[in-house]
Amino acid sequence: MTVLAVIPARGGSRGVPGKNLAPVGGVPLVARAVRESLAAPLVTDVVVSTDDPGIAAAARSAGARVVVRPVEIAGDTASSETAVLHAMDAFEALSGERVRAVLLVQCTSPFLTRDDVQGVAAAVVADGADSAVTVAPFHGFVWREGEGEGEGEGDGGREGERGRDGQGEGQGGRDGEGERPTAADGTSRPTVPGGAPLPGRGVNHDPAVRPRRQDRPLDFLETGAAYAMDAAGFRTARHRFFGRTALVPADPARVLEVDDPHDLARARALAPLLDEANHPATATATAAAAGGDLPRLDDIDAVVLDFDGTQTDDRVHIDADGRETVSVHRGDGLGIDRLRTAGLPLLILSSERNPVVAARARKLRLPVLHGIDRKDLALKEWCEERGIDPGRVLYAGNDINDLPCFGLVGWPVAVANAHDPVRAAARAVTAARGGEGAIREIASWLLGPELTPHHRPGPGAPAADQSQHTTPAQ
Repeated sequence: MTVLAVIPARGGSRGVPGKNLAPVGGVPLVARAVRESLAAPLVTDVVVSTDDPGIAAAARSAGARVVVRPVEIAGDTASSETAVLHAMDAFEALSGERVRAVLLVQCTSPFLTRDDVQGVAAAVVADGADSAVTVAPFHGFVWREGEGEGEGEGDGGREGERGRDGQGEGQGGRDGEGERPTAADGTSRPTVPGGAPLPGRGVNHDPAVRPRRQDRPLDFLETGAAYAMDAAGFRTARHRFFGRTALVPADPARVLEVDDPHDLARARALAPLLDEANHPATATATAAAAGGDLPRLDDIDAVVLDFDGTQTDDRVHIDADGRETVSVHRGDGLGIDRLRTAGLPLLILSSERNPVVAARARKLRLPVLHGIDRKDLALKEWCEERGIDPGRVLYAGNDINDLPCFGLVGWPVAVANAHDPVRAAARAVTAARGGEGAIREIASWLLGPELTPHHRPGPGAPAADQSQHTTPAQ
């Protein structure tokens, strides 16, 4: 019996650039969803549907298969149902297996647990429900904009409002891929011209009657984290809710959807507490990453460095004869020298074909791979040849072609002026910009501010000459 979990994770996001690669507790959101889905006993296969190479690399690194989402269903108006149906069809065509139940798992619910995933899967596979959804107990009084009297307890705020492709708006209807509607001033607080509050009416209560909490019926809030559907019924209904829908209770303390930067900040602040409860064995590392702690020498077995924009300021100077030069930082050379003295394997890995990269590597006496189109494959092969666990590699980069490498390594590091998706996917970000001492800063994380090399086992290497600031193309 095949139970397929599909995680929709497209690359575009207006609210939080690079949202699905944003690390929470040191782990990208998409990888967190993959991890919990794989850990659910009933789930046999996990697929990430994406249009983004960086997300694809992170998903594969976490253990998921990847289905490339066509552009026509990758926009912010496409429904998650469409992505799930496409991914299910692609999986069946490639694997030859017939899916019994399909799950929709949202990577923008950072505190989703394997029990949530297992719960919705069991409701369909074992208990015979047609569809299932994670919910949390809710005792709040709901209000809606507009004049009129309260609608009483019976309404519950569920008037069957439909958004795009028949999906409900509101909690869970954004599917982790849409955007939360906001007022003109960028807030979610309803206002009218002049800033006066809008009139409101009670939805799941009569404002004139305030029953005690214990006297009110228990409502449930859709968490937006996980859904399960009988595969055959889902193909017919083309919607996540059909037939008998089972409610699977989740921990209310873990209910959070990342839709804007404030949500992401809250998730990172909560991660040390909630991740410790869910994964005690990794609590120390998780808490350190979520709290913004930096890698130590004991965490790292190798350092791999991008070149343009990481060791340089990403600019090229061209003289009258057409020769190219780039500016580098003396402090970076010192940091690299001390890291090598400490016994760390080092590599410059660049897609740039200009000989200036090799010239700088010779100056630093570092191995170099440049003119590389698939840096992730080159990095993986380099690690395999040396018996290095990629999970113990620090990779420093600045642009989107570094994202596949970010998905492979345990310590992806972005320089301060890296592009937004790269910063979002990084486990740590330097204070220094590329070409302005970022590599020396990384060396200080590992060796301390005095750059004192605590020698690790392994051969040393001669010190590099740091006399040059500008490296000409040869």
